Amino acid sequence: MKRTVLIVGGGLAGLTAALRLSRRGFNVELLEKNSMAGGRLNQLSKDGYIFDTGPSFFSMSYEFDEFVNDTGIKMPFEFVELDPLYTVNFLSTGKTYTMYKDLARLANEFRDVEPDMEDKIKRYLNAGKKLFDGTVDLVVRRNYSSLLHYFFTLMKAPPTLMPVLFRNFWQQVSAYFSSEEVRQILSLVAFFVGRTPFDTPAVYSLLSYTEFIHNGYFNVKGGMYKIIEGLCNELKKQNIKIHYNTEIVGFTSSGDRLRHLVDQNGKKWDADIFLINSDAAWFRGKVFKRPAFSDERLDKMKWTMGTLTFYLGITEKIPDIRHHNYYLGSNFREYANKIFTNPGSFEKPYYYVNVLTKSNSDCAPPGGESLFFVCPVPDLRFKPDWSDSDKIVDSIISDFSSRTGMNIKSKIAVQTVYTPVEWGEQFNLYKGSALGLAHDMNQIGGFRPKNYDEEFRNVFYAGASTIPGTGLPMVIISSKLAVERIVKYDRTI
Repeated sequence: MKRTVLIVGGGLAGLTAALRLSRRGFNVELLEKNSMAGGRLNQLSKDGYIFDTGPSFFSMSYEFDEFVNDTGIKMPFEFVELDPLYTVNFLSTGKTYTMYKDLARLANEFRDVEPDMEDKIKRYLNAGKKLFDGTVDLVVRRNYSSLLHYFFTLMKAPPTLMPVLFRNFWQQVSAYFSSEEVRQILSLVAFFVGRTPFDTPAVYSLLSYTEFIHNGYFNVKGGMYKIIEGLCNELKKQNIKIHYNTEIVGFTSSGDRLRHLVDQNGKKWDADIFLINSDAAWFRGKVFKRPAFSDERLDKMKWTMGTLTFYLGITEKIPDIRHHNYYLGSNFREYANKIFTNPGSFEKPYYYVNVLTKSNSDCAPPGGESLFFVCPVPDLRFKPDWSDSDKIVDSIISDFSSRTGMNIKSKIAVQTVYTPVEWGEQFNLYKGSALGLAHDMNQIGGFRPKNYDEEFRNVFYAGASTIPGTGLPMVIISSKLAVERIVKYDRTI
């Protein structure tokens, strides 16, 4: 008889795990708290304007290739490579740099501030390649049975990589480049994993290699939510049901096995095996009530930053703007040092703008533009009151209007704002932390919350706050690792 697997959470890891498990002969059902699948990879739609709410591009496309090969399906969405990757505008000089994948063309962008840029970027990216080749297959794409297993795995890494473990991202970049402009731009990738370049380990500089050389960045035709729509269509083909508006609040157990999960209406959901795609740390604390994941313990962990996101539908096109754009202030180090804990650090905002309609004109009414703003902010531990969000949003809109030379305030047709409050409540993110647990050396690999439960043999985890970490490719790998655990467990019962 086929065993049943109940997946809690319809995020990317949950959906991809469902299809992997179905291919291996399991009966699968999913529970989703919200009315739409996708988790943070979601979509807003209003009055003809469509917005990606979370991730707006992805890297390591071959992880999707591995997934479709593993599940026997066709790629459920179309994607195109980004080149240029993005632009970066500096408030202090008004200069906008375009980040091309072609290194000669990229070097020309910085000819006035970084002599010998092409040679320097090649050496920097070659160092990133060594980090990537020495760690990703060895450390990232595998399960660990214990901390000892993790340590023995690390010992297999090339010894030449060891010094990087004791540097931060900013120090690594600064070893190759002298200009503040290049250092700041290349350090932006640290924000992709939810921290700053001053507290992100230098090993993550391998991400620079992935963006410029190894694989690049990709957009999805029609917007990022096409990934989720495509996966949900595949689930329907295989008669895998998603139960929406179903939030798990309790459980029943017997010995070392979970028997039921209980939803907000008191309904009990049973299965042979349970896979949790809710935040792995949050769920252990809030639902399973584990002392090791109490609020007091969670507060002591390092979390990724909160985000203030807002979505504007405007009635006119913005000239001379790319799909992906970063706007930096004039106090990078000060801003980065304060952004996690100082609620008053928005005077000179740093933010990202995704103009979805630059690549997908049907995501707005004719002549309109869909804009998605992301600003890093303190989480709810340090700024619990967001009654001033409109003021902050207005300041960013004013700054953006000044930099683009187009006053968009009077052209706004629709506007939606998500503070860390909304992010936390909608997606069960601890204190509104946007990307889950951070990636310092004490919270990666064998130190990250395990993808198998400490007490219940039939409970497993997938998603950003378990191994290997945050980001779309990482959670796809996470689904693979969790399924490996489930298959191995299934053989024992």
